[in-house]
Amino acid sequence: MNSVFASAVWLFGYAFLSNVALAVLPHEPVVIWYGARHGVWPTALVATAGTVAAALVDHRLFVPLIARAATRRTGRGTACRAPTTPPWPDRIFRRFPFTVITLSGLTPLPFFPFKALAFATGYPLGKYAGAVAARSVPRYALLAWLGASVRLPVWLYVALFTLLLVPSLRVVLWPRSTRAAS
Repeated sequence: MNSVFASAVWLFGYAFLSNVALAVLPHEPVVIWYGARHGVWPTALVATAGTVAAALVDHRLFVPLIARAATRRTGRGTACRAPTTPPWPDRIFRRFPFTVITLSGLTPLPFFPFKALAFATGYPLGKYAGAVAARSVPRYALLAWLGASVRLPVWLYVALFTLLLVPSLRVVLWPRSTRAAS
């Protein structure tokens, strides 16, 4: 197998695994590393394809689960009665969902709150996948450009990867106790 093709397959797979569900793997150091070795646009497009594949899987899995849970809870298909004035993030998302998802890629905020809003509101699969692609291409292009323009030592990639992994490991290895303190 061609080494460039094999490398692209690894990047696609890693992008998929680091974005599916509530993944614990950080993708930023990997995209920066690939950008330095394969160029900005190949890295950005392959990583985006893996991210969109993860978004498709997530949408197909979680939207029906959320709908079933809401139906089971109320018997009508909604999670609860809507308040007279929904909170401002909900109002903004419902009015501009594509824009909110797309702009979330330009922030350092984690993506899962936006993903949860999209799933809870039943945002259509095609539009969601398009918004995730529009969100990911510029983000990954910037990260890949950083890797291509600034040569970083391998130890720095490892340190960055470890640093970004710490919050996820805390959640997995040391979950909060569900019992109230006495």
